[in-house]
Amino acid sequence: MDYETISADMFGRSLTGLGVNLLTRDVRGLAAFLSDVFDLTAYRLSDDFAIIAHDGTLFQLHSDGTYRSNPLPQLIPENPPRGGGVQLYLFNLDPDEAVTRADAAGHMVIEPPADKPHGLREATILSPEGYAFSPALRLG
Repeated sequence: MDYETISADMFGRSLTGLGVNLLTRDVRGLAAFLSDVFDLTAYRLSDDFAIIAHDGTLFQLHSDGTYRSNPLPQLIPENPPRGGGVQLYLFNLDPDEAVTRADAAGHMVIEPPADKPHGLREATILSPEGYAFSPALRLG
């Protein structure tokens, strides 16, 4: 599937499994964070929307304005962090490399890389709006 040229209708019909949409004030800014820190690619990038692909999984970024007729924006807190209570794992990404890039770009690392008893080496990095992204690799 060509994410750059597929129509919205065809893209929507192709989705399966669990879908994640992140609402953001700044689609381009969140896409840049995901690219700079995690080396992810944004497709169909605009001020209102982007498709993010990682390891065979897709998620979407939507500007607040695209949800005008949806009740969800009424629940977004006025003050950050927006994404409080949600942890988004990015499996098969090196947490040490991601933290190095996050530190270099001035992003907030709230959990440094560590080996966890559940079999992962992981870290947690906040996006500028407070979404918690955790790059993780399997141990052993």
